[in-house]
Amino acid sequence: MAESFAFEIAGKVLEKLGSAACERISLAWGVREELEKLKLTLAAIRAVVLDAEQQQARSLELSLWLQRFKDACYDVDDLIDEFEIQALRRLVLKRGSTGRKVRHFFSGSNPWAFNFRMGYKIKKANEMLNKIAAEKAKFHLTEKHETNVIHRERETYSFVKTSSVIGRDEAKQHLVNFLMNPTDGEDIPVLPTVGIGGIGKTTLAQLVFNEESVKSHFELRIWVCVTEDFDIKQLMIKIIKSAIGMNCKDMNKEEIHKVLQDCLNGKRFFMVLDDVWNEDKKIWSELKDLLCGGAQGSRIIITTRSRKVATITGTIPPYDLEHLSYDNCLSLFLKLAFKEGEEKQHDNLVRIGEGIVQKCKGVALAVKTLGSLLCSTRVQHDWELVRDSELWKLKQEENDILPALKLSYDHLPWYLKQCFAFCSVFPKDFEFNHLFLISLWMANGFLQSPNENEEPEDVGNRYIQELLSRSFFQQVEDGIFFSTLKMHDLVHDLALSVAQNEVNSCNHYSTGNVRHLWFDLSKQDASQLPNNLGCLQSLFLLDTEGKADNESLIPEVISRSKHLRVLGLAECNLEQLPSNISYLKQLRCLSLAYNGNIKRFPNSICNLQSLRTLDFSGCGGIEELPKDIRYLISLRELTVTTKQTRLQENGISCLTCLRRLIFSECENLEKLFEDIQNLTALRELYIYECHNLVSLPQGLKYLPTLESLSILNCEKLDLTMEELELEREEDGSLRKLLSEECQSWSHYPNGFF
Repeated sequence: MAESFAFEIAGKVLEKLGSAACERISLAWGVREELEKLKLTLAAIRAVVLDAEQQQARSLELSLWLQRFKDACYDVDDLIDEFEIQALRRLVLKRGSTGRKVRHFFSGSNPWAFNFRMGYKIKKANEMLNKIAAEKAKFHLTEKHETNVIHRERETYSFVKTSSVIGRDEAKQHLVNFLMNPTDGEDIPVLPTVGIGGIGKTTLAQLVFNEESVKSHFELRIWVCVTEDFDIKQLMIKIIKSAIGMNCKDMNKEEIHKVLQDCLNGKRFFMVLDDVWNEDKKIWSELKDLLCGGAQGSRIIITTRSRKVATITGTIPPYDLEHLSYDNCLSLFLKLAFKEGEEKQHDNLVRIGEGIVQKCKGVALAVKTLGSLLCSTRVQHDWELVRDSELWKLKQEENDILPALKLSYDHLPWYLKQCFAFCSVFPKDFEFNHLFLISLWMANGFLQSPNENEEPEDVGNRYIQELLSRSFFQQVEDGIFFSTLKMHDLVHDLALSVAQNEVNSCNHYSTGNVRHLWFDLSKQDASQLPNNLGCLQSLFLLDTEGKADNESLIPEVISRSKHLRVLGLAECNLEQLPSNISYLKQLRCLSLAYNGNIKRFPNSICNLQSLRTLDFSGCGGIEELPKDIRYLISLRELTVTTKQTRLQENGISCLTCLRRLIFSECENLEKLFEDIQNLTALRELYIYECHNLVSLPQGLKYLPTLESLSILNCEKLDLTMEELELEREEDGSLRKLLSEECQSWSHYPNGFF
């Protein structure tokens, strides 16, 4: 069921070739005619790609032809990037008043040699595309346009509230009785809840977890999402984090055990272990022994698909969660597909919906997915396409991806398919900040908009809402400034199945030119890294055991991955960042968060003119920001942790593309830079855990686009100062304001509300 994504990738490249920026580049370098040839050939091939993608399963030759076309599209994308990078370099040279110093910073940039080299590359790209175009004739392909796409035309539900769950009252009461009724014996009672994937086990556990009588009955309520890797240390860390909010990642196992004992000691707790797969009784017994310090009356509920897991873990017979009844499924479907009472106006659609619900066979996730899909269309043909799809006829094993999920995926617009498939790079049950995901999409060029003036962050937010509304994402937490999301594991299976030629995630390996890779060095040896890293666009390296901080690994990976757009090195125990980081000219997103041993970054990092997102939060050892940080002229998001007391002028303030600026855990910082008013595009400013910050710059009140301001745990900050009188018009830009644990804020500055 793997997708080629050739249609999506070609569409992205064509949009870049047709942009005003590319037009300016083509005129500046005298390559307009050659780039126009590229665009016309690309468009001609793309016109038949949808037909080719539908037929490729029947022809290996056609599948290989599609792969060559896709690789050629990536090559053209890299080619356009080279022009854009050169334009950014020129802009820095033009801005630089230090003349020879700035030119030395960009040594090796010879415009004549560049023009010659790029002319040759464009010629080779045209030759390759012409060859691919000539070959398409033998496949007898026809032009096809996107069909069966159901577009969002009105506001829809993003997720179902737990209060709206249908048909689980009896099951809920059974679990509540288990929690409340007294039992004899010292052993903690454990109730496994068993059912197939997507039937609603997690939703039922959430209902019970948030029941008011349950909240008042237990001193501690603990929710742990258990991954397929049943690691005792990681489980203890998760339990402590859920119980008291403490992060124990940097502790050893003995220290974590002590914290866990103190946390549970003498307290009546209720714990949910969601989605358990471990079938090793010895490991389960080890975890159970660690939880024995709780008070009488403590309870554990487990959700699992495995009958064997239920037998191993349960102290009482498991609760078998049945399929939803047809009537309850229909009620849930109608609730999602229509506004309240609206179904009475569409008898024809209700009849079709009844047929769809029958095919969902009582699986809540299937009903929810298709109800969410159809809520935005009242076109009968759209509903009939779903009901009559051939996918329902496929033979399905118990843990196969539900046909309903594949149906919903098939109805996604092309620009969302690649965004969704990309998320398979994350491990199962991975929780991600929606702002983090948008920065990754943006770095990979997935965000498409017909309006060139629309901010990519706003495009990304639209994509997030659409995937939420179609139940591809679940909302774990809805904060004031950001949301935490995850994917149901069946939805993750779907993403992995359609992206398997593009993505390597954890232990799921693919062949060919992998574009996005998640690699955990604490679980896999570096020798298992794919041989071909040259095609990588995203690389996430994880390392909790310090394997990444040897003299050669990271420099070698960088030297072999020259087309990276995203590099994630968070929590890798690095002591330094190699200077060859500057080789990654196309890098747009760099995460170095929580590498506390790094003292300074090589100044060569400032040679990354394409960089849009830079995060070094939690890098508490940073003694000084790079002196040429002002050359990162494309930065849109910057997260800073530093030991400095003051920040240099003409540094961050020169980054006029910044939209989001975050200062986190800057323990010594007393003042920000005074020329903050130069950040005329800044939309969000967050200041967290800066305990010695005493004042904010006066220029803050002159930021014309600032929409969100959050200041947390800055005890010395006096917010009654006159310079914070933001004299804005009534229609000023600021929309969100949060302040906690500051010295004083006796009145809010004018214009905040």
